[in-house]
Amino acid sequence: MAAVTVFVLAFLAPFVIILLNSFKTSADYRTNGSPSWPERWNWDIIGDVWERVDFTQKLVNSIQISLGVVLIAVVLALFNAYAIGIGRIRWRTAFLVFFLGVNVLSQEGLVYPNYYLFKEMGLYDGKLGYTILVGITYSAFGTYLLSSVFSSFPRELIEAASLDGAGAVK
Repeated sequence: MAAVTVFVLAFLAPFVIILLNSFKTSADYRTNGSPSWPERWNWDIIGDVWERVDFTQKLVNSIQISLGVVLIAVVLALFNAYAIGIGRIRWRTAFLVFFLGVNVLSQEGLVYPNYYLFKEMGLYDGKLGYTILVGITYSAFGTYLLSSVFSSFPRELIEAASLDGAGAVK
């Protein structure tokens, strides 16, 4: 228990120092250094930094991009995984290896091809292009993960749904 406590405290120490430094003035930071208590808690610094860096817009951008990425990745992964896991497609293993390969491929290796592709499509340097790119990239992992879940789905249940009028899986 003592080792875990020491580990947790060592893990939290940088966050505590960052929190303490966020309430210091520049003079207090220069005088006392980083790992010290502030002489006076300056609450105005948070609001000043928030306005100076236009944090509200950055927060809105992050939420928009995150929601778009999740939507694209989940929809693509569900469609792909359904076809690979439940559907009867040829080269199922080859597709799974491809999606696994996309997950282990270094993203830095795709910088130039993606740059030129998105520049040609007019999606360079914008939120939409970034959202599409990251959504497609993350869908590969979702496809790999969900296809294994869908492949373990009982065939009897699929056949029963087909008898009840559900569309046939081809």
